[in-house]
Amino acid sequence: MTQLLDARTSQNASYANSIAIPILVIDTPQLFGVIGLNTAGAAGTLRAQLTGTISVQLPLALVGVTITVVRGTLPTDPLIYSATSTFSLSVLAPQVITFSAADYNPPLTEQITYSAFISANLLGTIRVGPENFNGALYSDSLAG
Repeated sequence: MTQLLDARTSQNASYANSIAIPILVIDTPQLFGVIGLNTAGAAGTLRAQLTGTISVQLPLALVGVTITVVRGTLPTDPLIYSATSTFSLSVLAPQVITFSAADYNPPLTEQITYSAFISANLLGTIRVGPENFNGALYSDSLAG
């Protein structure tokens, strides 16, 4: 039977238009969420379920926004998830990007850290909120 081991949330901005963080370097990942999931009592196969939301205001140009999730704290750590959304020239309102990722059978360590990053291919992209990153860790068996 699958057991929930831990669940965490990284809440950077709770409301729409509550922040204004510009993406200042093209195609360079910018951290927007980090969580550490505790593995105490785990045995067998682990599974992490990761979800998140981030909202951006785009410049009046064709923009590609990439979300990546890694196991670790650096953009170069093992990649768990990556997706790019491309927005057209006619988009004026803030755009909400949601994602869902999973990490099956990560290494069993005391704590597993996951980080979420955003990057854009055009200056003028601004993170406006809300922003959150959520994770839950499950095990198919518990240590005796």
